[in-house]
Amino acid sequence: MLQIAHRFASFACFFVMCAGVAIISDPGQAADWPQWRGPLRNGYSAEKGWNSQWGAGGPRKAWAVQVGEGFSSVAVVGGKVYTVGNSANKDTVWCLDSGSGRPVWQYPYPCAPGGNGYSGPRATPTVDGPNVYTLSNDGRAFCLNAANGRLVWMRDLRRDTKASDPTWGFAGSPLILGNLAFYNVGAAGAAVDKLSGRVVWSSGGGPAGYSSPILFDAGGKPGVSFFVAAGLVGVDPQTGRKLWQQDWNTPNDVNAADPIFFADSVFISANYNHGCALIRLAGGRPSVLWENRNMRNHFNTCILAGSAFYGNDDNTLKCIDVRTGADKWQNRGIGKGGLIISDGKLIVLSERGELIVAAANPDRYTELARAQVMSGGTSWAHPVLANGFIYCRSHEGELVCVDVRRR
Repeated sequence: MLQIAHRFASFACFFVMCAGVAIISDPGQAADWPQWRGPLRNGYSAEKGWNSQWGAGGPRKAWAVQVGEGFSSVAVVGGKVYTVGNSANKDTVWCLDSGSGRPVWQYPYPCAPGGNGYSGPRATPTVDGPNVYTLSNDGRAFCLNAANGRLVWMRDLRRDTKASDPTWGFAGSPLILGNLAFYNVGAAGAAVDKLSGRVVWSSGGGPAGYSSPILFDAGGKPGVSFFVAAGLVGVDPQTGRKLWQQDWNTPNDVNAADPIFFADSVFISANYNHGCALIRLAGGRPSVLWENRNMRNHFNTCILAGSAFYGNDDNTLKCIDVRTGADKWQNRGIGKGGLIISDGKLIVLSERGELIVAAANPDRYTELARAQVMSGGTSWAHPVLANGFIYCRSHEGELVCVDVRRR
């Protein structure tokens, strides 16, 4: 497993070089969170030394605001917090001051709540240089000036690429690579010029999945993967040419958790009692190393740390072995909440709005802290740790910021 860890670290460096993502060189410093699941889209925060010993009172609440219904998480860059919510048949892209929660700017546009009973936007904003990129549940891509919220461009990707509507709306958060922005729209994704919104390539009208585009190493060059309704597809980012495909047919076409690439393999998981698999990608021909039902991610993606995957198996926080997929431990009661990792600790937001810290230990579940931080509702978005603050979001629109800085 040391070899796997070394190759995973090498791939992380590859990701940074390809994506142009700026992260801190000293992992003990505070860090921004510019996109879905963090700088490397793997759920890792580089911060260390934050306070995980809260006592009975829990962490101090810095602020709380209402941003409208939805499942968008947050991006945090340069002292600003970006998210999206829906109210009164209108989406609003919010830019908030990270210290106070006060609005810096808002960008509203008409949009039905959609979602077939689960209302509001799903995608998390992506901040890249001077701009912020979003995707509505009806398939419209927006590029806004990150400083003042002015519209740079808008593209109706569903219409322009003739993509099919997913049952629960478009959900994948935009990925930026070079001058291209990638979206999980269509049978195998779409790419647009990030500065103009011009469609560079699209993949036709097949049904998309609900996960976000993810970079992978395609023989020393960047590839982009899309977990769509039919399975996992790897494509050439410049042309959209399909490099390989692994079929993964899930009831209701719900492939929502992101794939996890490391070494020469990729881990995928889906719920509706489908399960998970570790797939080897050698010579562009996927082969299944193991497959079972021990991890059924509904939409929140696992964390890979050392020799284990940590994630939400339907409604249970669980740890499974990377090499075999065997169960290591489980802890019930988080609902469909999400998790990230920082400084060797899992940060979990339960469906009921409890913030939990547990050791990332494959041998046993060890809880370090727990506190109710949300006032109610359903919390399905993963928490975010950035610059000593943890951000938690409910579907009903409550966005809470708690202070975990050491004092």
